[in-house]
Amino acid sequence: MMVIQDVCRGIQPLNQDVRAKAKTWLDRLTKPLGSLGRLEELAASYVTMTGELKPNVPRGMVFTFAADHGVALEGVSAYPREVTFQMVLNFLRGGAGVNVLARHAGVAVRVVDIGVDCEFGTVAGLLDRKIMKGTGNIFSEPAMTRDQAERAVTVGMELAADAVREGIGLIGTGEMGIGNTTPSAAITAVMTGRPAADVTGRGTGIDESGRARKVAVIEQALALHHPDPADPLAVLAKVGGLEIGGLAGLMLGAAEARIPVVLDGFIAGAAALIAVGLQPLCREYLIASHRSAEQGHRVILDYLRLKPLLDLDLRLGEGTGACLGMDLVCAAIKIYTEMATFDEAGVSSKA
Repeated sequence: MMVIQDVCRGIQPLNQDVRAKAKTWLDRLTKPLGSLGRLEELAASYVTMTGELKPNVPRGMVFTFAADHGVALEGVSAYPREVTFQMVLNFLRGGAGVNVLARHAGVAVRVVDIGVDCEFGTVAGLLDRKIMKGTGNIFSEPAMTRDQAERAVTVGMELAADAVREGIGLIGTGEMGIGNTTPSAAITAVMTGRPAADVTGRGTGIDESGRARKVAVIEQALALHHPDPADPLAVLAKVGGLEIGGLAGLMLGAAEARIPVVLDGFIAGAAALIAVGLQPLCREYLIASHRSAEQGHRVILDYLRLKPLLDLDLRLGEGTGACLGMDLVCAAIKIYTEMATFDEAGVSSKA
């Protein structure tokens, strides 16, 4: 079993000399300086993260972690809990939003059962990494034990290592879990120091009275469990989710291998807070695909100092935004590797 501390120690800071060389190359391409804006920034970031001055367009894979949440019993979601396992089957059939956008972007989808309250048996394509059948209800009890939280993070790290062995060069994050914006908001409140009301949105579409109930549930959970932001694993154990832990581990494992990670929305952002809490250098390997319609996501992005590539009012999760972001990353790398230089094209550069 991988050890969280060892993986965290293996994450290295980015080499800014590599970024400078990447920018120099971009400036030689047949275009006015900086005229491709964020695409140039994205290409330079990818080169710096990987350390590859002449990268190939990577094979991409998005991991969609699925888990249930005891707090769903508190009426914090517009959908019933059984939708989690029903959507897992939809993912495996290729009929969900993440499947459509993954096909568009040319990336693979891996569906991970890390804590769904259902016995699937042997289902083709499903990665069975179940730790427990959903978390405890954080309104009245901890989400999980510390050992279970560590196991969830370890699952993600091991899947990242497996992806690297498969030759994957770009990883996307996705999730499914009815009620999971509630633990995500709780984590966000703890790790950023913001009030629960500032980071709690409507999730799957609850009304304003439902949002007020959701805020009250989170405030009660924080008052009951007293999670300490200096101990991210304890935060995950007390008020988090299994899929959030899996995503955090995925980010750490990818960062150790110098594989860029494209974040999805709010839940992935909460996982990033845990990952960066465990190892601040992990932040340097994260790319924010978009800004979610969930109000807490803006708080997360500001806290992590990540500038999203898109702002499309998405709030589906699953990895949908990550797929779009991965497509842009590949486009940026093609610009970097396929555009002619002024010398190659016989085009006069600026005097």
